[in-house]
Amino acid sequence: MKVEGGKALYGAAVGILMLEARFPRIPGDMGNALTWPFPVHYRIVRDATPDRAVRQGARGLLDAFIAAGRDLVADGVDGITTNCGFLSLFQRDLQAALGVPVAASSLMQVPLVDRLLPPGKRAGILTISASSLTAAHLEAAGCAPDTPVMGTEGGSEFTRAILDNETSLDVEAARADNIEAARLFASRHPEVGAIVLECTNMVPYAADIRAATGLPVYSIESFVTWFHSGLVPRRHGYA
Repeated sequence: MKVEGGKALYGAAVGILMLEARFPRIPGDMGNALTWPFPVHYRIVRDATPDRAVRQGARGLLDAFIAAGRDLVADGVDGITTNCGFLSLFQRDLQAALGVPVAASSLMQVPLVDRLLPPGKRAGILTISASSLTAAHLEAAGCAPDTPVMGTEGGSEFTRAILDNETSLDVEAARADNIEAARLFASRHPEVGAIVLECTNMVPYAADIRAATGLPVYSIESFVTWFHSGLVPRRHGYA
């Protein structure tokens, strides 16, 4: 067998552009490598804090994300994603600059989920900060401007600990914040037939949200798992 080289890195098809953060990343979190059933390659974007990416609209960060993405592609990854749903704002620019498929935000699943649901039902977005999620974020992800949105700001732990970049996290309190927000979302918006988690740090609580609401839950985990399946299709049977 003859093989060809040309890359510095093999076996990690997905490159993940990471915010520079210090809060705990428990299993399920995108930034915990144990979350993934396949290898991934990380690159931290320096000075891209959670506060800058979410509350400050990612202003001034695009060039740093492009540079880090180019580094990942040069290392050998075949596709790029990011670890913040608010970076939907950078989807088009990253696509244009990096030359590989880009899946910048979990929010990009919303139009697809809308098409899966029965008449009268639609996808809703659960986000870490409803007050920061703008029409521009939705438009960049291909979401309808009137997509229902609910935030976790009303809780005691999750939004504060992540966006303030705290070094400790009460996991059960964060779980309770996500469950309560999802329940409130379902009660206020009976038209919501599935929930898309904007925040990549919500994945550890996806099963709890599903159990509490009875609704299908889609996340960055579901999105990147699908994304990876196209970059590295499984070989079956006698092929």
